[in-house]
Amino acid sequence: MDSIKILLCCGAGMSSGFLASSARKAAKKQKINASVEARSFSEANEYMSSIDVLLLGPHYATELNNFRKKAESYGVAVDVIPQDIYASLDGARLLELALKVKEAK
Repeated sequence: MDSIKILLCCGAGMSSGFLASSARKAAKKQKINASVEARSFSEANEYMSSIDVLLLGPHYATELNNFRKKAESYGVAVDVIPQDIYASLDGARLLELALKVKEAK
């Protein structure tokens, strides 16, 4: 894999910001070329053309199908961050999830 561009999306981007930072550290440690950013739910559409994977905060699970439809034409894989990864800010597991989601696309 050359690189992966991941966007995390939650209410205001704060919690996901901490998770993104943790995932960037995990990627660096694993020598994976990953860009991991966090933005608010309302900004996600603006980034579709520049990302590979969109991961939604668990509280937006009901929006998953809507975002998959929006992302389809961009070739972006979309999934929901499991509550345990989100709550523990486990960047390594988040990175693993993003790679699996991208591979499955």
